[in-house]
Amino acid sequence: MAQFSRRQMIAGSLSAAALAPVSHLTPARAAAPQIGKQAPGFYRYRLGDFEVPAVTDGAIRQPLADSYVVNATRDQVNAALGAMHLERDRIFAPLTPVVINTGTRLAVIDTGLGPTAFEQSKGAVGQFHTNLAAAGIDAAAVDAVVLSHLHRDHVGGLLTKDGHPAFPNAEIFVPAADWRFWSDDGNLTRMTAGSIPEINFRNNKQVFASLKNRVALYDADKEVQPGILSVPAYGHTPGHTAHLVTSGNAKVLLQADLTAFSATLFVANPGWHVFFDMDGAAAESSRRRIYDMAASEKLLIQGYHLPFPSLGQIERQGSAYRFVPATWNSSL
Repeated sequence: MAQFSRRQMIAGSLSAAALAPVSHLTPARAAAPQIGKQAPGFYRYRLGDFEVPAVTDGAIRQPLADSYVVNATRDQVNAALGAMHLERDRIFAPLTPVVINTGTRLAVIDTGLGPTAFEQSKGAVGQFHTNLAAAGIDAAAVDAVVLSHLHRDHVGGLLTKDGHPAFPNAEIFVPAADWRFWSDDGNLTRMTAGSIPEINFRNNKQVFASLKNRVALYDADKEVQPGILSVPAYGHTPGHTAHLVTSGNAKVLLQADLTAFSATLFVANPGWHVFFDMDGAAAESSRRRIYDMAASEKLLIQGYHLPFPSLGQIERQGSAYRFVPATWNSSL
């Protein structure tokens, strides 16, 4: 009879285990189903005695049109996108309204695309009011809505899904030059049917039909609300306006569409003109003037189309600029 040492028996057992079928093992399963959506998008920061929540409306993602930049080729635009590690042949445009909470008053700056766009985009945009509520802000408590200009991605959130005022107790402040332009039916007759200006014109007529008695017009270099100064930034539209918000020694410049849609593309290429700038040369002049000031004064910049939470600073980089995102602060 063969004799086996203890060592041989252990080795044989291990070999048998290695060859044994493993069908009795259950496959690995995820611990929980994937959620498939982001948490509500808002980010608060302190500005002196003010609290400023940046509240996302979502983001537009669309194919790059050949005419997207009117004075650069598609290849040049794609090269610039690639250099910034952005997707080629696509334009990605975040939308970020803000709220200025002074402690005694609430002012909303721009309102996103609104509930119709939310439904049409399956929730990709038009998120502003949902996220505003998630941030603990009651739309009925808002005292003022300050619009930078009258493009539909800034005015769409003025109405509810049912067409009622979304901010029932707020006065609506509109740049006077923009109001004059978009209220002049003679301008509509000169617009190409289906063009972006024509679409914006008709959208404004619809949005403001029931809001005209709430509108107050403002000019450049005026205090629109306590601590909120209007800064002319014409070109994107005839009355396009940025806003300098000041509390004590703290300041932030709300640049609106100084760089539009894929905003960092035009920070790095300030001489490029996006096709929906109504006066590209004037828009470029405004961009350079304001960015030179922001870089010199080391101002905080809040950009409507900059990457969320859209807050940072502008640095000069040769004849162009660079956006430096602010450090995320987990507390106030």
